[in-house]
Amino acid sequence: MFDTLEGYIQPGTVEAELVQQIDFTRLPVHVAIIMDGNGRWARQRNLPRTEGHKAGSEAVKEVVEASARLGIKYLTLYAFSHENWKRPPDEVNTLWGLLHRYLSEESRVLMENDLKLKVIGDRKGIPYPVRRELARVERLTRGNRRMTVVLALNYGGRQEIIRAIKKLLGRGKIKEIDEEIFSRYLDTAGLPDPDLLIRTSGEMRLSNFLLWQSAYTELWITPVLWPDFRKKDLFMAIIDYQKRERRFGGIQPVEKSGRS
Repeated sequence: MFDTLEGYIQPGTVEAELVQQIDFTRLPVHVAIIMDGNGRWARQRNLPRTEGHKAGSEAVKEVVEASARLGIKYLTLYAFSHENWKRPPDEVNTLWGLLHRYLSEESRVLMENDLKLKVIGDRKGIPYPVRRELARVERLTRGNRRMTVVLALNYGGRQEIIRAIKKLLGRGKIKEIDEEIFSRYLDTAGLPDPDLLIRTSGEMRLSNFLLWQSAYTELWITPVLWPDFRKKDLFMAIIDYQKRERRFGGIQPVEKSGRS
């Protein structure tokens, strides 16, 4: 069970020192992660790219557990982008296969720890066996409340905005529209915007991820490749986030984080 940090962090370790620096009254409510660097990780070890994705799946498990133990309420993982279809077919098939296996093996863990699964992106393009398994786990976990794990699959921020516009047009004559109304038609409807967005591998771009939602999100870039990303890296990102003053376009800092 992912109940607390007790017994999870060993005394005298780097992780223990970092946890002491975290203000648990000011946690980011929503953390989003661009999981980048699987291919480079494999290339550095003279391994096939598919091995990098397999190693990356272990990082997913650790970050989900660490986030739940910390008290993060929403964790969004950029798992498969709209552009990832351009990759070699064997790599694409491996990615979907890993996801199918993760869902089959980890659904019990999600239930035992009160974790909810939500999917954003264009579901129609997802292979049917994976789409069916996603729907099963979403139904299974829909009553869970501790933390929501959001998987961005076949997802692109621009494509999401276009889908939202089409939904709005489908309403017929639109008398008025504002940011709040438009947000209701996005894939992330009902979710808070991310407070903190982490990108691994050192790349300085959003890569078409949560473009609307990240207008005032704090960015944290690390050179660590995703398969090497561990709980200590997550702790470092949160510590850095808590040192910042969030103004949301104003003059005075605005505090919007903390437990809900």
